[in-house]
Amino acid sequence: MRGRGTYYGLAMSSGEGVVADAAVRAAWDSYRVLDDSTTPEERRRARRRIEAAVAAYGRDEVYRGAAFLVGVLTAVLAEDAEDRDPLGGLVPAVLGRLRAFDTLDVAHVPMVAGALTAAVLGQDVVAWRDRLGPIPPQEAAALGFTLWLLADLHDLAVDRPGATDALVRRAFESLEYENA
Repeated sequence: MRGRGTYYGLAMSSGEGVVADAAVRAAWDSYRVLDDSTTPEERRRARRRIEAAVAAYGRDEVYRGAAFLVGVLTAVLAEDAEDRDPLGGLVPAVLGRLRAFDTLDVAHVPMVAGALTAAVLGQDVVAWRDRLGPIPPQEAAALGFTLWLLADLHDLAVDRPGATDALVRRAFESLEYENA
């Protein structure tokens, strides 16, 4: 994202891998479309925001936004797991759950594993992924499912359903305030 700073532990800059704010928001809206707690009306609004971001920035930029959010949420979860090894626990747990999605092409799971590992190691996930070329749609779907899993894990870790959604929305609101 182009914004700078941190809000409630959500880093709002990806360093080298700059992603348009609207693309990151659209990537989060993709999560909201998948989430059962999203109301039908909010799901429709989220889909419209996704369509607008795709029209303005292209699908590839929204895919990069998903990679950014996967990196941020992985880093948040890895930081919260200070007493545990995130490479030995978090990454395998996410990958195991990811492989359970029957609609997902598992051929893209290794790229997700790389993104998770890059985040745990403190690397800029978007810059890491950019070096490997454009993100194909099937990998973007895997990133979307991963984003949903990471949000679910964070909600469980803090024992508050919807906590991740609230965190990300506050971060977006903070950016709107800072950029106003």
